[in-house]
Amino acid sequence: MTDSDATSRTEATDGGASRRGRRDIVVPMRLYKTITVFSTLIAVVAVVLGFVFLDAATLQVSALRSLTMSLFQAIGVGVADGILSTVFAVIGLTSIAFGAVVYTLGTRFRARGMGKSQEDSGEDSNNG
Repeated sequence: MTDSDATSRTEATDGGASRRGRRDIVVPMRLYKTITVFSTLIAVVAVVLGFVFLDAATLQVSALRSLTMSLFQAIGVGVADGILSTVFAVIGLTSIAFGAVVYTLGTRFRARGMGKSQEDSGEDSNNG
């Protein structure tokens, strides 16, 4: 038994999913549309909010930073600029990473009847 025999046998049993570790989940079309819409929406909002927090971490004139400083002053708590910048930066990077993970997981779904992508199929291209 050679390595190519083992690879072709594995691909035949699981449809090639273990070749690159990708696992597609087949769902009904309505669920696929819902997952695609909401995962993309959540990912975009998370990334945009992440950049808003990064902006607040780097700029001293950010609206979010001014609002937060006003809130802390209203309750009588003093916060150093370095600590606030660090907290905003961590929140921003975490939000961007969360958006990336949500988007990546959302792309794992496909509807019934949708073929595999061209790079996953074992067929040769007939495009010239």
